[in-house]
Amino acid sequence: MPLRTATPSGTAAVRGTVAHEPGPRRIRRRRGPARAELAHFAGFGAPGVLVYACFVLAPIAVSFGYSLTNANPFNPPTRYVGAHNYWMLLRDDQFLTALRVTTILTLIVVMVPNVLGLLVALLLDRSGKFYNAMRSVFFTPMILSSVVVSVIWTRLLDTDGPLNQALRALGVDRPPNWLSDPDYALYSVASIISWQMLGFCVVVYLAGLQGIPVELQEASAIDGAGAFQRFRAVTWPLLAPALTINTVVLLISAFKTYDYIKVITNGGPGAGTTATIAFNVLQTGFDANHVGYASAMAIAMLVIVCVTTAVALRILRGREIDL
Repeated sequence: MPLRTATPSGTAAVRGTVAHEPGPRRIRRRRGPARAELAHFAGFGAPGVLVYACFVLAPIAVSFGYSLTNANPFNPPTRYVGAHNYWMLLRDDQFLTALRVTTILTLIVVMVPNVLGLLVALLLDRSGKFYNAMRSVFFTPMILSSVVVSVIWTRLLDTDGPLNQALRALGVDRPPNWLSDPDYALYSVASIISWQMLGFCVVVYLAGLQGIPVELQEASAIDGAGAFQRFRAVTWPLLAPALTINTVVLLISAFKTYDYIKVITNGGPGAGTTATIAFNVLQTGFDANHVGYASAMAIAMLVIVCVTTAVALRILRGREIDL
């Protein structure tokens, strides 16, 4: 039993014990749920992030590293040259010509399928077996390989192909050389790409049309709006998300065009009449073996695509309407 001693204040204290004043309690945070959520996210997201890092980010980093050198597997040693390759691009007539060709091709491929796809979608926005079959017909080219499409159209647009034979039968003495004439070759290739991408635009616009509330169309019709007025005031503003998707997809697809050019014209006719930047990248890197310069060209193309896409997204998203 502890001894009690008297204190001057007349209170009793227990000998051998020290009295502590109660202090503020520490609040312990529970980290269990947060760690569980992090582990759950890592379990689902890690595979996708790993694949993206290995097959997208890592090649970009390696290409950027090569772009700062004069890498050539058949002409060692490899030396660091800094931004020399990028300065050479600004003075390279071949690259500037490819940039002009790519820009023209991209403008055609972005505008033509968008306009025609919207018109076709408006015509097919009806119920019935016939319209369902027509939707399949317009989407069929999208499931074909670009190489197959290129070979088919090369035969159709040949000098003695079916198209020129039909024109001769109609009385045209000298039909155009669609793929061998520098004045027609680029526009012919752009038309082929537009033809294949038309089905994609039709499907996206059809999805947008079917998502427009019928009540809005009926209300505008009751107010006395005609068909064109309903399209301009109701349908077209609500199709802004579909326009954004189509424009961005077509923009990226057209700017990295290579397979059509390789199969149809091989960069000709003439010197670089249809040669795009992507075509020049592979020609310079694998045929001429100038890996460093080709990598700089690829990085420049990546920057141009990223900037152009960002600007397009900013402009197009500004006119989207939330339902």
